[in-house]
Amino acid sequence: MTVGAVTSRIQELQSQLALLTPVSTSSLQAANGASFSQALDSASASGSTTGDAVVAEAKEFLGLPYVWGGNSKEKGVDCSGLVQQVYKKFGIELPRLSADQARQGTAVANLSQAKPGDLLAWNNSSRNNGADHIAIYVGNGKMIEAPRTGLNVRLVDVPSTPDYIRRILPDNAVSGTSQVSAARVAGGQVSGVPYADLFNQAGARYGVSPALLSAVAKQESGYRADAVSPAGARGLMQLMPGTAKGLGVSNSLDPAQAVDGAARMLRDLTHRFGSTQLALAAYNAGPGAVMKYDGIPPYAETQHYVKNIMAMLGNAA
Repeated sequence: MTVGAVTSRIQELQSQLALLTPVSTSSLQAANGASFSQALDSASASGSTTGDAVVAEAKEFLGLPYVWGGNSKEKGVDCSGLVQQVYKKFGIELPRLSADQARQGTAVANLSQAKPGDLLAWNNSSRNNGADHIAIYVGNGKMIEAPRTGLNVRLVDVPSTPDYIRRILPDNAVSGTSQVSAARVAGGQVSGVPYADLFNQAGARYGVSPALLSAVAKQESGYRADAVSPAGARGLMQLMPGTAKGLGVSNSLDPAQAVDGAARMLRDLTHRFGSTQLALAAYNAGPGAVMKYDGIPPYAETQHYVKNIMAMLGNAA
């Protein structure tokens, strides 16, 4: 990594570390020693990773009364409570406020490109910083929303061009192709590389592709557990001290701790931003940079970083 890129990482990662709120991914984690493959099979059986599944769950709320501040399937919900509870069903924890929800995942250019399960949001008030109303897109120009006091959760035509369209699920999941199947291709065990056992174990533990962990380690440190960058990034996975502390990694030069922390970080970044490419960009340049540019930042180092790792994953698939 260049000195400039590492300096950028210091500024971005340390200032934005609070964005890495843990995301529940129990549907993809192997429990009680179960294999990664078994965990994936379980997630696949639930059908919870497709946009159609999100819409089906949202329809369970139809007719429920609007309750300001509500997030109960029994008592009532407001607009952001509806979105939060629907996605929570699938192990995806979204923020409570609509303004924050409308910053999650990845941007969709326009309504013609929106797919079932995407979030549609509007900024209707100059008093707010960002979206103040949010809904779940059903498809064919319709959405499910919790509109306002006195009205129930309903299925309606999209009333106007949304100010924000966000995709929470990866593209292949939203379109109905199994996310789990894709994960199985890239998520199989790795062999013939340094620390293969650590990558495989962490991958099974957190639902992260071992091939992805291996590629990040190769790009970051060339598989050197004792690597220290000029800016202070340390170890196999090149964790900055502040990042390591936030992840509970007491010694970044310990390969087991480094891989475990990086796996958790990549898991959370992938669920937060909705794609491997954006997760890698956030790992390199910081979550704040990805949010600022609403995509991979236009930094040569970050662009090169993402391209290299994705090429490694392509060769491994």
